[in-house]
Amino acid sequence: MSEKTQIAVIGAGHAGIEAALAASRLGADTVLFTMSFESIANMPCNPSIGGTGKGHLVYEIDALGGEMGRVADLVTLQSRTLNLGKGAAVHSKRIQADRKKYQALMKQVLEKAPNLRLIQAEIVDIGVKDGKVCSVTTSLGEVWECEAAIICSGTYLESRIFVGNVNYESGPDGFLSSRGLSASLRDIGIELARFKTGTPCRVFCGSIDFTDLEIQNGEIPVVPYSSRTSEDFFDELDQIPCHVVYTNADTHKIIRDNITRSAMYSGQIHGTGPRYCPSIEDKLVRFADKERHQLFIEPVGADTEEMYIQGFSTSLPVDVQRQMLASLKGFENARIMRYAYAIEYDCAVPTQMLATLEFKNIGGLYGAGQFNGTSGYEEAAAQGLIAGANAALKLSGKDPFILSRSESYIGTLIDDLVTKGTNEPYRMMTSRSEYRLLLRQDNADARLTEKGYKAGLVSDEQYQAFLEKQRLIADEIERLESTNLSPHIINPFLEKYGLPEVNTGFTLANLLKRPQISYEMLKEIDPDRPELPYRVSLTVEVSVKYEGYIKKQIAEVKRQEKLEVKQLSTDIDYLSIKGLRIEAAQKLDKIKPLTVGQAARISGVNPADISVLLIYLGIK
Repeated sequence: MSEKTQIAVIGAGHAGIEAALAASRLGADTVLFTMSFESIANMPCNPSIGGTGKGHLVYEIDALGGEMGRVADLVTLQSRTLNLGKGAAVHSKRIQADRKKYQALMKQVLEKAPNLRLIQAEIVDIGVKDGKVCSVTTSLGEVWECEAAIICSGTYLESRIFVGNVNYESGPDGFLSSRGLSASLRDIGIELARFKTGTPCRVFCGSIDFTDLEIQNGEIPVVPYSSRTSEDFFDELDQIPCHVVYTNADTHKIIRDNITRSAMYSGQIHGTGPRYCPSIEDKLVRFADKERHQLFIEPVGADTEEMYIQGFSTSLPVDVQRQMLASLKGFENARIMRYAYAIEYDCAVPTQMLATLEFKNIGGLYGAGQFNGTSGYEEAAAQGLIAGANAALKLSGKDPFILSRSESYIGTLIDDLVTKGTNEPYRMMTSRSEYRLLLRQDNADARLTEKGYKAGLVSDEQYQAFLEKQRLIADEIERLESTNLSPHIINPFLEKYGLPEVNTGFTLANLLKRPQISYEMLKEIDPDRPELPYRVSLTVEVSVKYEGYIKKQIAEVKRQEKLEVKQLSTDIDYLSIKGLRIEAAQKLDKIKPLTVGQAARISGVNPADISVLLIYLGIK
């Protein structure tokens, strides 16, 4: 049997969903293949969306018309903004999500999307003709002719589960492993790597004694991820608390006494694990001086008794898992519902791809998500959106959709992958960006929505709402800058908060720039303040307070743009350029950077090499 489609998306996890929706919304006939409908939008690890750096990605996905943030809002069990004790650049929203409701809502979105077909089938072969993708083949022998294919296979490629000395072929959560596609990819010249990740056990809520555990309540007010979610949506939300518990000396003794039984330390696992989300036994080895490690007890859903223990991931055998759990305060009688496990899987070496996430040597073949060597739902969704958009744009003969490091964390993520590569599961963090004060959560729409609208990713309704928000922000900043107050109004206000008096008048904007004064506090001496949505006032406050620093970063961006606008042809023979060091020439020839700026970020290429390159190309 033979069928046809323009774009085949392989895998319906967080990357595949955004890829399929982006492609279909741009008018491409799209088919989304998944091995099981029950695994659509699955959260096999933590039941949450966002976190440090990751929350920024969710806001950016939404600013580009993506779906993750909107659905996350609808299934929020608890919302917290992390790092509030630090500057606005690193404030990161994280929500506990109702795992099953998230899956159900995402499946509905896919089923109702125009130009999109959802099919349960396993893809085992990629057909290539004349250096371009021409088809995908299912395990049942059905051939789908296509013009582009996007691989979003997550942790399923030749995946294997490890628990102690037991290991077996399986995908996450007991779903089937993908067999055959890895061999097909190698046959067409794709270089694969082997990575590892894992997940902790799930515990029956009713068996936990919460009496002495630290409680973590949700925040008020809750700022939505999505511009399409009204702020009053959360007014009636009864947030479910999370709790904190700590490992102790007994826990650590149990782990150390049995560490040779861990699949990680017995030589069974060969894949590289995530540095920033290690297993508990790995933490004990790396941080041997720490007396305890913090664990978070999180709900999996509103209608289930399963509780997730963040930070307790392990590949130790089940009897040790039970002992470890019983050693925790409040978990003496806790019952495990699902055991922890490690999972090993195949993924692609991302330096084989362009910034569009298309493979350099195979036209029309794209990769996204954990297949590209990343970890996390948010990183996957961000890549999926970009890959799906670029596949559709290429088929319609339009310019590619590429985001820069200076305008987005998505651009930073992809540039890191395709320029530097990764030797471990890549995780987004705010520290990865040189421009994080510009790349805040609150201004994601200001940075990206215009660009997304021009590409066709953002609806007219979302775009008009964006324009209105920007008008409100601009009007309020202008009002603050033009409203002058005399000392006899300002000084009683300053005295109330223990601040020194002033001898001259100040504008409201100048008062707001003082670290001790917030926008909310100024309400006391600002009777003409308009009623504004919270997310508008949030951006107003940050924009005014950090104005000087923001201007400095913008100036730095403009300096770097001089290198970013200098294009490089992919046909340059770097190995023939005299004066380039051998290492630099080999790295440049492998990566094939698109700009001088990208070339300068390649590991092993130094400023002297860039000078040689500029002279060779005659670029001033």
